[in-house]
Amino acid sequence: MKEAAYKLALVYKPICSLIALLLVAGCCIQASAQTRYELKMGWVCAPVTTIKADGNLLSNPALPLTGMKPAVVPGTVLTTLLQNKQVPDPFYGMNNEQIPDIYTTGRDHYTYWFVKDFRETLPADGQQVWLQFRGVNYGCDIYLNGSRLNDTTFKGMYLRQQYNISKLLRKDGKNRLAVIVYPPDPVGNPNGGQGGDGTIAKNVTLQYVAGWDWIQPIRDRNTGIWDKVFIEKTGSINIQNPHVVTVVPGTRKPGGLQQPAMIHVSAELLNAGDKTISGKLRYTIAGVSISQRVSLPANTNTLVRLPEMIMRNPKLWWPAGYGAQNLYVSKLEFIEDGKVADMETISVGIRQIRREWNGTTLSSQFSVNGQKIFIKGGNWIISDAMLRLSAKRYDAEVRLHRDMNLNLIRIWGGALLERPEFYAACDKYGMLVFQDFWMSGDCNGRWNDPRKLESRQVRRQYPDDHGLFIRSAADGIKLIRNHASLAIWCGGNEITPPDDILKVMKDSLFPALDGTRYFFDYSNSDSMSKNILNGGGDGPYTIQPTDTFWKFRTYPFNSEVGSVGLGDYESLERFIPKENMIVPEYVPAVSSEIKAVEKVDPVWEYHRYIGYENYISPYGKPSGVRDFALKGQLVNYNQYRSLMEGFSARMWDWYTGTIIWKTQNPWTALRGQMYDYYLDPNACLYGLRSGSEPVHVMYNPLNGAPMVVNNSFESLKLQLLITAVDMDGRSTVLRQDNIEIGASAVKDFEPIKREVDELKKNDGTFLSIRLMNNKELVSDNFYWLPNEQQQYLGLQHIGQAAASITARRVGQGKVQVTITNPANGTVAFFNRLSLVNAQTKKRLMPVYYSDNYVSVLPGEQKKVLLEYEANGKPLVSLQGWNVKEQFVSIQ
Repeated sequence: MKEAAYKLALVYKPICSLIALLLVAGCCIQASAQTRYELKMGWVCAPVTTIKADGNLLSNPALPLTGMKPAVVPGTVLTTLLQNKQVPDPFYGMNNEQIPDIYTTGRDHYTYWFVKDFRETLPADGQQVWLQFRGVNYGCDIYLNGSRLNDTTFKGMYLRQQYNISKLLRKDGKNRLAVIVYPPDPVGNPNGGQGGDGTIAKNVTLQYVAGWDWIQPIRDRNTGIWDKVFIEKTGSINIQNPHVVTVVPGTRKPGGLQQPAMIHVSAELLNAGDKTISGKLRYTIAGVSISQRVSLPANTNTLVRLPEMIMRNPKLWWPAGYGAQNLYVSKLEFIEDGKVADMETISVGIRQIRREWNGTTLSSQFSVNGQKIFIKGGNWIISDAMLRLSAKRYDAEVRLHRDMNLNLIRIWGGALLERPEFYAACDKYGMLVFQDFWMSGDCNGRWNDPRKLESRQVRRQYPDDHGLFIRSAADGIKLIRNHASLAIWCGGNEITPPDDILKVMKDSLFPALDGTRYFFDYSNSDSMSKNILNGGGDGPYTIQPTDTFWKFRTYPFNSEVGSVGLGDYESLERFIPKENMIVPEYVPAVSSEIKAVEKVDPVWEYHRYIGYENYISPYGKPSGVRDFALKGQLVNYNQYRSLMEGFSARMWDWYTGTIIWKTQNPWTALRGQMYDYYLDPNACLYGLRSGSEPVHVMYNPLNGAPMVVNNSFESLKLQLLITAVDMDGRSTVLRQDNIEIGASAVKDFEPIKREVDELKKNDGTFLSIRLMNNKELVSDNFYWLPNEQQQYLGLQHIGQAAASITARRVGQGKVQVTITNPANGTVAFFNRLSLVNAQTKKRLMPVYYSDNYVSVLPGEQKKVLLEYEANGKPLVSLQGWNVKEQFVSIQ
């Protein structure tokens, strides 16, 4: 160890001796320290093959930097090459095939030097300056002003690094940082398997980068300084890894006067100096403080626990759809001689999450603040496959999940332990998080696979360095454990970690570093959801008849169930060349030997198109890709509305929740998404939004019974109105009743199947089902039902509707659109609203619509709120199934 650089980057220890060290090892986290800034702009880079100087010389500020190009940090080699126009956009067409793959080129091709000049002066006596890396993939050596900071090459994508650079800074304030970054080793053969040949999982890194069934390989395997780099300045003591635990006893309800909650606070206090420091650790929240006097020996990192705090009448944090997401900004300070030596601010949501076993459903059931929550979740891969991560994009994506009326996001195990910015967005929008660690059944040996290089038995012991996995897990727990949204830990996707790792995680890491959240061994384990079907424990993953979700019982807490996700024409043209805009052709099965196939263009296949089979044809043969994509939106809407309605219909009876595979894409894929990579929503989102309403009315396709789902904590008295409307706009009232439903319950009512079947027999029919609370609309569900031959003949010859729109600005970045459909006409069916650029007429993104793909009955209006951040004077466009496209200015 160099005397000039006090290092906290952990080195390998035998597993049996790691735990005590992990309790107090790592880097400071959460919000902001007393003085911290990011080293973001002004980086340059070059391939290692073009640089003759070693790190000591390269990090000398006097050395001229020649032959280097601007670098993207945080970022990867590939994002830098793309920024410098040295490679084409791998998300467009077949461009990814033009970029050399690291498996072919060798690792040196993507091994790069990253260099950054920055200004920072020598600290005053008693002050410290720290260099912090939140993530480097995969290995690195770090040099500052001619000195190497790490004795041995650092490895591990998810492990943070921190160095005390106080004595290495130059007196003139001109400093240079040079980092050589090495790719994973091995890089994996992208041979078409899930994770290629599987050997990428010998590292503790992303597995999808070798390719999956929803993405092509990432050519550099995301090599680079992929996460943030900070300089932090502290006094004599550096507060690290604060831990805030909230305890909310009893059963609570949102709002009103609350009984007290308890808060437990601890933190690591690092004294990097050569003398004992005495002082006071103080925590403050909502104007109330607790403190503890401590004495900290020289060159130690000490875990300090504060006395229990009692918080009177706390404002509680609730998941989306159940209550407000109240968050407190709290602070933790170390005070020496009356002065603040260091401070951390911590965002705190006061809540308690519990897990219990539901003996009826045979699955885990979760409660928040004593109230059981029916889990409606979405599977999340990563925000961007090339790690172009930002707080702004995280906020947009998490908000879109909130807008789906979901309450949980599961982080899939082949990607990241998600970043604090992601969790901050989940705290804000009320999304519970189910966090996997870095395992997958595909790479880590759950199944035999001829495309894998090594056997199942060998792959069950991946990664090669178990100590690195454990250290990374411990560091990751500390990184995100304070977030109110974090609800569940999971050992891996569809498989457990190796036995020795699993034992340490369960018996040591979680009890010591968290202890407040339930840990599942793997994502579809029996402790989560009993495998009642004796299958794989999750799925299916393909398009289904919509009554399947009502008819057949699947896994009682299914961690992955999903389907299609094609965007509309404007989405497709962003990444599919014009010459490849060819309609997929479905060829039905001829016999049991000659099965059905769907013939697709090679670009569609490259972007992992998943087939719509024969589900488009009932709407009529597509006239082209634009028509195919429009009819695909009808299928999308019905597929995901029916999925969530079917699960909700058996809430607490068959199911305690479900998680859709999947709700977003980090790449331009043609499957499993509610919005595309560019954040443009498709009809999946709004069908799911409808089916996931907290209070929802629906039509059971099996017995024709209207049903009401009440996810709230209060019983309700409402009015039920059911109306059938034919293709000419003539309406028939089928039911008008006062109803009651209990809290957190499902209730069905007298069937109307006979009347509906008669009305839809020839052309099909529209069915409007509404719940009212006096004049307030609580739930509005609109179905289009096929005829008795399961064809939508009526939609194929429905007349044009004379609907019109107005748009009015109602606040900064808020526009209220009113769609009016005159009386004595037909239904204005399936209208897509868009906010567009006034000149190009192209959509602006992201835009958040309170509803979309909406239908308006004759003589009625519908109001939709649009929220956006775009500048200028955009237009609002409307185009429907039987409504001509129109553009209006915002008044």
